[in-house]
Amino acid sequence: MREKLIEWLELHLKPCIYNEKLGFECLGCGLQRSLIELLKGNILESLKLYPALIPIILMFGYLLLHLIFRFQKGGDILKYIFIFNIAVVIIHYIFKLIY
Repeated sequence: MREKLIEWLELHLKPCIYNEKLGFECLGCGLQRSLIELLKGNILESLKLYPALIPIILMFGYLLLHLIFRFQKGGDILKYIFIFNIAVVIIHYIFKLIY
């Protein structure tokens, strides 16, 4: 089942419109390939392609738990996790532009 999902994802990768039209990658470039590598079990390769993927998945997991259990400080924690994720995305993007 997992292999079929991975195969389907690999066959249906969407191209980056920014890269096609403007010639440079966007902040989300690498996310699809990173997800595929994560599904294959290649965690390090996934982190190299898009280091914010795993924190984003964890953030959505925590969001789901917060919606179910209504944690007292859940909203504040989600704000900090979101800020952390944005920082990771921006820092990764800057490194891609430099190197």
